[in-house]
Parts: sequence; structure tokens; C-alpha cells
Amino acid sequence: MSKTNFDVCIRGAGIVGRALALKLGQAKLRVALVDSGAGGSEQSPRDIRAYALNHASRQLLESLRCWPDDSAITAVQRMEVHGDTTGRVDFDAAQASQPGAGLDALATTDVQALAWIVDVPALEDVLQTALRFQSTVEIVTAPVPARLTAICEGKFSASRDALGIASHGHDYPQQAIATRVKASQPHGGCAWQWFSGPHIVALLPLGGAAGDEYAVVWSTSCEQAGRLSALSDSAFAHELEAIVNGSSNDSANQYAQPGVVSLSLIGSRARWPLRLSQATHWCGTMAQAETVAKASASPAPAKNRATHDAAHAAQGPGSWVLLGDAAHTIHPLSGSGLNLGLGDVATLSHLLLEQPNWRPVHDLRVLRQYERERKAAMLPFAFATDSLQWLFWQDLPLLQSLRNWGMRGVSSSGPLKDWLVRQAMNL
Repeated sequence: MSKTNFDVCIRGAGIVGRALALKLGQAKLRVALVDSGAGGSEQSPRDIRAYALNHASRQLLESLRCWPDDSAITAVQRMEVHGDTTGRVDFDAAQASQPGAGLDALATTDVQALAWIVDVPALEDVLQTALRFQSTVEIVTAPVPARLTAICEGKFSASRDALGIASHGHDYPQQAIATRVKASQPHGGCAWQWFSGPHIVALLPLGGAAGDEYAVVWSTSCEQAGRLSALSDSAFAHELEAIVNGSSNDSANQYAQPGVVSLSLIGSRARWPLRLSQATHWCGTMAQAETVAKASASPAPAKNRATHDAAHAAQGPGSWVLLGDAAHTIHPLSGSGLNLGLGDVATLSHLLLEQPNWRPVHDLRVLRQYERERKAAMLPFAFATDSLQWLFWQDLPLLQSLRNWGMRGVSSSGPLKDWLVRQAMNL
């Protein structure tokens, strides 16, 4: 394949970048995927994280023939969300599928699971294997010229920063810790989440329905995160058990685990800062890159932007577009980060592949449509996670009573709970 005649250059060979390369490559577009580590002799540490994928993400990966095998997938049949006192919301895939369970559209859907917990290394491996058989995708170690540059480098994207793209949002006074644990009894396909003071803890089941391992995502204050990271494995597991067993012995909870659950660490610990952010612009022309930041401060009127788009659409310079964490980040408490990134892939690839043949792949009118659709899709997730984070972060008795009352109300409201399930599963 020519090194100078690419339709799309994808910067970033993570899950989002690989999925986009495969989707566009299947349509016979000439794609360069930038993987700076390709061909290197050093192996990077295996990612200990796991992702909760919804139905739309599964559908996309299956269309790429990249759904991992059963050993790397665990279906979530139930999920329990516990407040810091008596608040609790239970979600059940079996109940959601029953006639009369609430929303008619949900009740008539074959809900196999609330979500699927996917082992990150396994998903990366199956995507990488598929790329070896996709002849229209070439792996390169540095960016190459192309009509469209897709930036999928993650939250610390150097390419986005070099373009001068500003973002808005805020840092959370929290950090997240990820690890893996083995429990004293099988999880039965149940995922758990606790809001306990400054701590937000999620246990995501691994190893299939009969498994006894969890991926842990523990968000807490920066000070607590530093302290927890410095603990021994046994001390860390002991503090995690204190949160888990504080709720799991609730006799009123029909899904509570019997007795005291003991946990032992079986993986290393990773820690990272948390931020809510969104790029001010998600697309533009390479020739205009140096002025994008200025335009963010005082956006041009819609009429002028449309004129500019039309002027560059047909034969103008190459364009760029942001996807995944390079475009947006949210708090991990909803487990929606990768789903939003794969949603970017699905939307962008659909728009690019369904447009008339006379429109070039770097047509800004199409890229602007992608930007509008994905910003609208992200808004409810960003608002919900940011609001929940703020609500449970406040140590005020009135708010504590309000949030736990709200959780009990949601749990007892069939239509509202079913709507929340539908949104989370993207049905």
C-alpha cells in the first residue's frame, strides 16, 4: 500500500482506534493506523482493567467479528447499587425481559444481560488479530498524510494538543484505583457498586457465571487514593472488605451474599486522576489548526461556519476529527467511557460510509454532523455521572437523606427503573 495515498490516518491504536480502522477498512477505505509501539521488542504491561460493554458496543464488535470468546466475557445478570445508608437500587436482566415489566419496548426486547464485562487484554488481542487480516489497513509507527486524520489517542492526546484544541470541564477531587480480586464465593453474574462516604467502589464480575473474580474500580479522594495505593495487598483487601461487607449482609436484600465475603488481591494496582472534559471542537481542517483555539473562545456564527465548511469540503485541505477520550471524558462510576468511544466509532463510520460517493471522506459537513450527534449523545451521561458524583461527595445529613430516599424511590418505580436500564444498555 502506498505510504502517501491514504484516505484516513488514525492516530492511536487503542480499542477505539483499532475498531475504527477495522470498520473503515472493511469498506475498502485505505487506512493507516499509527501504533508507535509496533515492532518494538519491549512488551507493555497487560492492562488489569475490565470494561462494561452495552448492547450497542457488542453489536459493533460483532460486526467486526471481534467479540472475544466466552472465557473473556462475563454477562451481568444483576446489578446492585448501594447508597451510604439504606438507599439501594437493584437491576435484573430477567425481570426486565418479562412482559409487563415496565416499558413495552423493553419488555419485548430479548435482554440477555444488563451488560457484558470484557477483559481488556483479550479485547485488544482479538482486535489486533483481526487487523492482521485486513489488507486495507496498514500499521505505521508515525503519522502519515491522509485526507482525514482521526485522533484516538486518549485523554492525554498529543495530536489534539498540537492542534490547539481547547476543552472545558473540571478535575474531580478524586482518583481511581483499579485492580483485581478473588472472592470467597462465586459472584453469580452480579455486579456491585457502593457509594460509601468519599468512596465509590464497583466490583465487576469476571470468569463467567460460575467465576469468583472481580475487576475493581475504586474512586476516592486523592489523599485516600495515595494512602490505599501504598498499603500492602492484604491491608488493601481488608479495607475493601469493610465496604463490601457493610452492605452485603443486609437481610432485606434478596441478592445479598450470605455471610462475610473475603477478598484477596490477584492483580497489581493502577491509579489515575479523574476529570470531566469535552473538547470545544471535535473536527476541523488541518490548515485551520493553528486558529482553532481562538475560534473556541469566540465561535463564528453558524452561517459563517457553513460557508467555511462548503469552501473546504470538496477540494480543501485534509480534515481532522476527535474520537473517544481525546474528545470527551467522564467519571467512571457509570462504566460508560468505552461505550461512548465505540459509539463515536459507530456514528462516524456510518456517516462516512453512507454519504454520497461524490463527497470526500474529509467533508466537514459530514464531520460536523458527527460532532453534533455525539455531543448530544454524551450530554445525558456527563450530566448524570457528574450529578451523582457531586451528590454523594457532599457530607451533609440533608443531602444524605435525600439521595438515599431517591435511590429507594427509583428502586420501587418500575417504569423509571426500566427506563434507566434501557438507557444504560442503549436499547
